[in-house]
Amino acid sequence: MRLALAQINTVVGDLDGNRDRILRRLDEAKETGADLVLFPELAVTGYPPEDLLLRPGFVRAAERTLQEIARATRGIVALVGAPTFDRDLFNACAVCAAGEVKALYRKRFLPNYGVFDEDRYFAPGDDLFLLEHGRTLIGPTICEDIWQPGPPATDLALAGAELIANISASPFHVGRDREREEMLITRARDNSVFLAFCNAVGGQDELIFDGHSLVLDDEGTVLARAPGFEECLLLVDVDPTEVVARRLRDVRRRALARERGGIPHVAVIHVGAPHPSANGRHVEPVIAEPLDDLEQMRQALELGLRDYVEKNGFAEIVVGVSGGIDSAVVAALAAEALGAERVHCVSMPSKFSSEATRADARRLAESLGCPFMELPIEPIVESFRHVLAEPFGDREPDLTEENVQARTRGVLLMALSNKFGWLLVATGNKSELSVGYATLYGDMAGGFALLKDVFKTDVFRLARHLNERAGLELIPQSIIDRAPSAELRADQLDEDSLPPYPALDRVLEAYVEQDRSREELATDGFDRDVVERAIAMIDRAEYKRRQAPPGVKLRPKAFGRDRRTPITNRWRD
Repeated sequence: MRLALAQINTVVGDLDGNRDRILRRLDEAKETGADLVLFPELAVTGYPPEDLLLRPGFVRAAERTLQEIARATRGIVALVGAPTFDRDLFNACAVCAAGEVKALYRKRFLPNYGVFDEDRYFAPGDDLFLLEHGRTLIGPTICEDIWQPGPPATDLALAGAELIANISASPFHVGRDREREEMLITRARDNSVFLAFCNAVGGQDELIFDGHSLVLDDEGTVLARAPGFEECLLLVDVDPTEVVARRLRDVRRRALARERGGIPHVAVIHVGAPHPSANGRHVEPVIAEPLDDLEQMRQALELGLRDYVEKNGFAEIVVGVSGGIDSAVVAALAAEALGAERVHCVSMPSKFSSEATRADARRLAESLGCPFMELPIEPIVESFRHVLAEPFGDREPDLTEENVQARTRGVLLMALSNKFGWLLVATGNKSELSVGYATLYGDMAGGFALLKDVFKTDVFRLARHLNERAGLELIPQSIIDRAPSAELRADQLDEDSLPPYPALDRVLEAYVEQDRSREELATDGFDRDVVERAIAMIDRAEYKRRQAPPGVKLRPKAFGRDRRTPITNRWRD
C-alpha cells in the first residue's frame, strides 16, 4: 500500500486557493501511484478559522469546496480535513473516494487549552468506523484524538485497525517535533498499529505549523519523516497487515478487550484496493534529520514572517535599525526570509547615539544587501521639547523625554509604512516585553513583532548562529559584543534599569511560562532581588502587552493567546 502525506501550507479563508493546492497534491499523489493520500486538519478552510466558523455562509462554502475536491478522487482515496454541519458543527475528516464523500469522521476530542478554542466552535463527535482498503483496515482520527492515550486509537486497534491515519494541525514550539514523535511512537507500540500522521505547515498570525509529518510501523520505527517548515508530499510503501503477527504474540490486547466487554463493534466501509506501482518498485522514503533548537527557531521565525507578509499582501517591509542586537537579528532574518531587496533598513540616530552604533547600523544593511536610509531625529525631538516646555515647566527631565525619542522614531517608521505600503516589523524581544521595557507607540509600533517570543539571551544565540551558518559576519561582531543599550540618555545601559539578562530570563521562563510563584522561585535558588524586581515589572506591564503587535510563537507559552492575564488586577503573587 502506497501512502502519500500532503504536508501543505493553506491560507485561512482562501477556499479556492486551498482547493487548488489540495487538487495539485492530489494529482501528484495519483501520478506517483499512491493508494491513500492524507491532507491536514481543516485543510479546506485553513487552521484555525476561528470566528469564520460562526458564519453560516462560510461553512456552506467550505462544504461546497469539499464536494469539488471529492469529485477529483477517482483512482485514489483521500482523507481531507473540513468543517461539516449536521444539526451542529463538527471538525471532520472527509473520506473521499470514487468521486464522492464516502464517510465523515468527526473529531472526538476538542482541545480547549493554550492556543486552542475548539469547544467554542465544534461539537464533539462519537464516530468509530474502519476503512477497508484491499486487505488493510484503516482507522481515521483527527489531531487531538491521537494525543489521548485511550480511545479512539485503542478502540480502533481492538476492532482490527492495522493503520491509524491522523490528520492534524499541530502548532509548533521549540522541541515540539520531538515531543510529538515520542507520543506517536508510544501510540503505535501500545496499539500494535502502523501510524500515519499528516501535519499542516506554515504561519497563521502568531501560530507556526512545523510539518514533520511521519509514518511509523507497529514497533515505533520511523519509516518516513517529512522535513520541517516546508511543504512536502511524503511517500512511503507499507504493508500494515504485518501487525497481525505481533498481535498474535502480544496477548495484552485480549485482556483489554475482555475489560471493555469484547471487541468494539464498528462499521467497515470499503473504499478501494491497492494497485501496483507504475514500475513495480518501492519508493525510497524520505527520513528528514531532526533540527537542533537554534535552527528550529531560525526556520520558524523566517517562515512566520514570510507567511505573514505574503498572505497579507505586503510586498516589502521596513525595520528600524539602531546598531543594536535586536534590530540586527530582525533585519538578518527578514533578508533571508524575503530577500534583501524587500527589507528597508532605517537608522534614526539622536544626540545620544554613538558613532559606533550609527556606523554599525549602516554596516549591517551593507552586509545584508538591504536598502538603507538615515533619518536623524534630533530636530524633531527639539520641536517636541519646545512645544512641551511651558506645560512641563521646571520639572526635571525623566523617562518622558526618553519616550518622546522612541515615539518620534515610531512616527517616522509608520510614515514610511503608510507612504510606501511597507509592513513595519517591530524589533522588541520577549525579555523586554515581559517587564515593560518598551515604549507604547514608539519601539512597540508595527504590524508584526518578529522577536516577541524570543528571550534576549536567545537573541544573542541566534545572532551567532546566523553568522556561523553564513560563514561570514552578516551581523557585525561589534553589535554582538556591545552591551545592550536603548541610547535614550547619556551613557545608558539596559542593566541600569533591568537585572542582567541571563538572570532575568531564567526568572521570566519560570514565572511567565511555568506559572511558578514567588515563594517557589525564592526557595529554588533564584536571586530574591531579581525575582522581586522582575515580578513587579511583569505584573505592571500587562496593559502594554495587550497593545503589542502579533508575533511568532516559539515557546510553550507565549504572550497573547497562551497567557490571558487581566489588566485590572490587584492580585500580587
